[in-house]
Amino acid sequence: MEINRAFGKALQTVRKKIGLTQEDFSDTSSRTYLSTLERGLKSPTIEKVNDLAKSLNIHPLTLLLKTYANADGVSDIEKLIEQVKAEALLFE
Repeated sequence: MEINRAFGKALQTVRKKIGLTQEDFSDTSSRTYLSTLERGLKSPTIEKVNDLAKSLNIHPLTLLLKTYANADGVSDIEKLIEQVKAEALLFE
């Protein structure tokens, strides 16, 4: 899956599971912009990912983890977490 679409799917999935509407993000983004992101038509900046994650009350890496799991078709998130953990430890 293309990365913008994968991010949009991750954002929408998390937003809906938490029970928020697009309008609930009015302090962070307009409903139109959020809709554009969720449809994969735009790519957010790292600052916007951070702001969206704050609005969702999650860590930005959680949103990115869901994004890359979607993009790569990964069904076992634990494996992806272990890969990221192992790679991160290489750079300590």
